Amino acid sequence: MNYGSVLCFMLGLTIASVHVAAQDTYSLKKALSTARSNNPILKTEIFNVNSAQASITTSKLRPNPNLNNQSLQLVRNRYYLDNTSWNNPHNRQVWWQVTKPFQLPNQRKYKIDVAQKNFRFSEINYSETERNLFLDVANKWLDAWTAQKQLEIISIAKSNTDSLVKINQLRLKNQVISQSDVMRTELLADQYSIQLKQAQQESVNRYKELTFLLGIKDSLGIDMEDTIVYENVYSIDSLSEYGKKNRADLLSAEMALDITDSNIKLQKSLAYPQPVLGAIWNPQNTVPYLGFYGAIDIPIFSRNQGEIERSAILKQQVSQKILALQAQIETEITTSYRSFVINRENLQKFTSILKKSETILNNVRYAYLRGGTTIVDFLEAQRSWLETRQQYFDTYQQYRQSYIQVLYSTGLINQLAQ
Repeated sequence: MNYGSVLCFMLGLTIASVHVAAQDTYSLKKALSTARSNNPILKTEIFNVNSAQASITTSKLRPNPNLNNQSLQLVRNRYYLDNTSWNNPHNRQVWWQVTKPFQLPNQRKYKIDVAQKNFRFSEINYSETERNLFLDVANKWLDAWTAQKQLEIISIAKSNTDSLVKINQLRLKNQVISQSDVMRTELLADQYSIQLKQAQQESVNRYKELTFLLGIKDSLGIDMEDTIVYENVYSIDSLSEYGKKNRADLLSAEMALDITDSNIKLQKSLAYPQPVLGAIWNPQNTVPYLGFYGAIDIPIFSRNQGEIERSAILKQQVSQKILALQAQIETEITTSYRSFVINRENLQKFTSILKKSETILNNVRYAYLRGGTTIVDFLEAQRSWLETRQQYFDTYQQYRQSYIQVLYSTGLINQLAQ
């Protein structure tokens, strides 16, 4: 039997039955790029960046002036000016006061500086959200690819077994084999039918999950020929250096440290009281008075000591976080790279194993159809063939998954989504 023809036939049948409405085929790179544009989670997170940008506008605003009115009215008419009523200006005192708080120059400067850095901080955090999402997308894409491959393998095994069932049923009529041989073959075919249904549902589920992460409504197809290892993996030293310079979580922590420096300056500037200055217009019984208003807190008890101390503690905390992240990144890159190398070596060893299992199955099948061996030997060879291919694709999945982990741990996965 031509296994290549069977593979093509079953692949076409599977795609036609499971993904009838598939309109587009997604490589890993295209999936990441699509998620970057359409993912509903990212569409929500971008508002945090917009909100931080609006805070810059707030930081640039100056305090509003305050208008104050006080009116005093005589309440006993015996005190009224002769021949006047209660609403006569001679029986009233009016106080109009306009005041405005004045920020010290450094206070406004540091507020703007902190707001601008917070905006940059939110942008970097958004990149970190993208990095984590891209890992989910890549793993779901790989899960969908693996589910499709498993479906193809079981489809081939089912097709081989179904053809053998028909052959054995014919051989039974010719009294070449026993009823037991036919039943054994039918039993294996039934088992493969159950596995095939499970594999089909698994494939549908993985495609559905990937569709959500990509933020699309149409059905999709997986580029089964995508190797996903788009370029040579560099040395461990260069990967480690790249990760420490470009990983968003470390850049976010470094920006947070920069924010704490600016915040310390801001809190120290707020230790100085804000003066409030203004003018007073005070007609008293039609006699006009013009005055000056000035007020300032006397910094005897409160000089913003708590916030100054708190900002210094936050700086120490962020500094410690940076050290921890640097060590974490070094560990993650090292472990992911070593796993990638080992999985690559294991995958290379499977090439000869696949060929051997294919040869063994063909030889045993040929011998069985000519009476040279028993049905037990053939069924064992068929199971071994299926297990070998499943193990191969499990190893292939681990190899690809370790490569994705290298991209994630170094931050290169964000570049792949561009």
